[in-house]
Amino acid sequence: MWGTEWPRYEVIKQDTEKSVPQMVGSVHATDPEHALLVARHVFVRRPSAYALFVAPAEAFFHVSQEGFKDLKAEEEGQEEPYWVFAKRSHRRSMVYGDLVGRFLAKGPQGAVLEALLQTPGVAFWAVPERVVVGTEPKEEVIESWFAPAKDKTYRLQSYYGLITAKEERHA
Repeated sequence: MWGTEWPRYEVIKQDTEKSVPQMVGSVHATDPEHALLVARHVFVRRPSAYALFVAPAEAFFHVSQEGFKDLKAEEEGQEEPYWVFAKRSHRRSMVYGDLVGRFLAKGPQGAVLEALLQTPGVAFWAVPERVVVGTEPKEEVIESWFAPAKDKTYRLQSYYGLITAKEERHA
């Protein structure tokens, strides 16, 4: 039997040229280009963005504090660049993983071990750079992809008031 869901892609958003890219959620899509379009509609409808990236969810290696002691750098294979993200706190408001760097390693565990030497965190994700697809940070790309969201008016739900049932009049 065929599955009913498209593959899941993790979404990475960079708000400004100087801000750190963050893992902001996931979308289901048929391929990486479709995932970028869906991510744009879900995560960039109103807030600004400088760049947007996606990668297949199954390509991510994840480890939390409990698993740090079991990490072992891979000895086989060729080195390749990995993007490594860290969640730095258990606070509920800290839900995103921030990009802490790009590390050359023979596998994701080696990349996370390198990241741990430079930055503390309570959880880490590593993904091979070769599977990351994103928008180019060129002015014309930024303008066409993200400018339309700048002029959209954002209002909190409370702005619209409450909906109440009308009184029925009986004759």
